[in-house]
Amino acid sequence: MEKENATLLTDFVLTGLTDRQELRVPLFLVFLVIYLITLVGNVGLIILIWKSPHLHIPMYFFLGSLAFVDAWISSTVTPNMLVNLLATRKMITLSECMTQFFAFAFGGTTECFLLGAMGFDRYVAICKPLRYPVIMTTRLCLRLLVLSFVGGFLHSLFHVGFLFRLTFCNSNIIHHFYCDIMPLYSISCTDPFINLLLVFIFSGTIQVFTIVTVLISYSLVLFTILKKKSMKGLRKAFSTCGAHLLSVSLYYGPLLFMYVLPASQQGDSHGMMDSLFYTVIIPVLNPLIYSLRNKQVINSLTKILSRKV
Repeated sequence: MEKENATLLTDFVLTGLTDRQELRVPLFLVFLVIYLITLVGNVGLIILIWKSPHLHIPMYFFLGSLAFVDAWISSTVTPNMLVNLLATRKMITLSECMTQFFAFAFGGTTECFLLGAMGFDRYVAICKPLRYPVIMTTRLCLRLLVLSFVGGFLHSLFHVGFLFRLTFCNSNIIHHFYCDIMPLYSISCTDPFINLLLVFIFSGTIQVFTIVTVLISYSLVLFTILKKKSMKGLRKAFSTCGAHLLSVSLYYGPLLFMYVLPASQQGDSHGMMDSLFYTVIIPVLNPLIYSLRNKQVINSLTKILSRKV
């Protein structure tokens, strides 16, 4: 009887970022501006790459895909967060919760694989420049892109599927600003140990695999540059790869805290700040990181703007 009653609990309350009434409107305005900048920056970068023929190379093919995923991640979380900042009733159904987590996890996992693919692309470009057109063919780039999206889809679908084994009876209050699985586990009346173990294994494996891919790629890049002893080549390589390394560092930091470290750290204010940085701040930073120090992107933007003027 207790288990049957537990399954009836299918509506939840998202506590949001703050319960202080005087902070809701200022936070709404701040995050609305950030979200609009995120959309303009990422969608603008996609259009710029599409409109500029000399950017139709693997590096920018992956960068455009990354911009799409960043816009996707932000859009799965921010609009609902903005509504809840002003709403008096912050209810969300279990199906809506699972859908939001699926969309978010799909984007997050896909971005991990894309960052790994971008690291491999830079390794081939700098360490094997003469063979770059032969190795990084359109076919290989499409395969890497498809594998990234399929991997993201299957990984998120896997964890959503295991959510159906849980029942909720302890509480319907989710201490978060969006539906993440860790806060859901904390209010489950079914032991979530299997779910937590699967998150640790699969999320940890994906993160370690992609981080190692990036680290090995850039270690080989650095070794190749130092072997040539060219200051000009060194500056050019760091200019090209520095943005990617910065993006990877910012991305994986909060991600490791969110899903690989013990679940007891999730749902508190520290865990919420990690999630906020990962879902809202990084998507707005990436277009800036990849554009401001990239001469090809700046030159393309200048040409397009000059045509319109």
